[in-house]
Amino acid sequence: MALGPDGTIYVGSQDLGVVYAVQDQDGDGVAELQRVLLKGLDEPNGVAVVGDSLFVAEISRVTRFGPLGQPGFENNPATMVYQDLPHETHHAYKMIKKGPDGDLYMAIGVPCNVCEPEDPRYGTIVRLHPDGTQPQRLAQGIRNSMGIDWDPETKDLWFTDNGRDGLGDDIPPDELNHLNQGGLDFGFPHCFGKEVLDPDMGHPNDCQLSTPPAFEFKAHVAPLGLHFYEGQSFPKGYKHQLFIAQHGSWNRSQPSGYQVTTVTFDDHRNPLTETPLVTGWLGPHGEIYGRPVDFLELKDGSLLISDDKAGVIYRLSAQ
Repeated sequence: MALGPDGTIYVGSQDLGVVYAVQDQDGDGVAELQRVLLKGLDEPNGVAVVGDSLFVAEISRVTRFGPLGQPGFENNPATMVYQDLPHETHHAYKMIKKGPDGDLYMAIGVPCNVCEPEDPRYGTIVRLHPDGTQPQRLAQGIRNSMGIDWDPETKDLWFTDNGRDGLGDDIPPDELNHLNQGGLDFGFPHCFGKEVLDPDMGHPNDCQLSTPPAFEFKAHVAPLGLHFYEGQSFPKGYKHQLFIAQHGSWNRSQPSGYQVTTVTFDDHRNPLTETPLVTGWLGPHGEIYGRPVDFLELKDGSLLISDDKAGVIYRLSAQ
């Protein structure tokens, strides 16, 4: 999801190949206008707004549409911004986000459960200018990240990463990672979490040679979107706290995740604890009612949460 200058919310999709425009025209917290803005795209999961332009990340390219807010916007010619992305469809959904520096950031997942890709583009976080120039790989050793945000206090980049499957219910942990300098290697496919050496791909000392996660989640909760809250409407204790959307496990014998949690930090901005905040998507007998994906903070301090199973957007606000 991305917020436009006039308050329109732009929402990406996957297999449907469309981007939606959603508007709450009377400010009551319910969107009266929901329409397909763009269609015929290649799994346009990621959307970002920079100035008056909408950037859409598809499987193998980033395209710019605009200017926003004009009649017939969808009929304006699209501009291809960046095409140097893999075409492989496994772990291929691209999230894209505007950073504090005005550049665009993307994570490129690996085309497998666990493997050693020959193509160096896989398993990386990439930054590029909005015109598509000066792409830079900031980090590697990442399996499948679908969430990036910046700590408003330190300005450092944080991201989630999903661990591999096939090692049982409880390993490896999913990860919250801290990128405070360029060039870091976060261990995939050799090491997961802080010390889980991969039985197929790992070698002695691999975990010591890679950057460990700042925080470990329970295995297979599938953390996707994350968001540092900056608004004023939530209680004071939530200011600059980190919200995590746990999409939920798909092959665990007892399902895990399916919730929104908060991660608290110490005075040095090291993560300490995780606390469930929004639940109810997982029933007592394993029934799955929804799967949270990502966040968007609105100007009034409320927080939108997308759900790609129920096909809805929730609005979280203080009472």
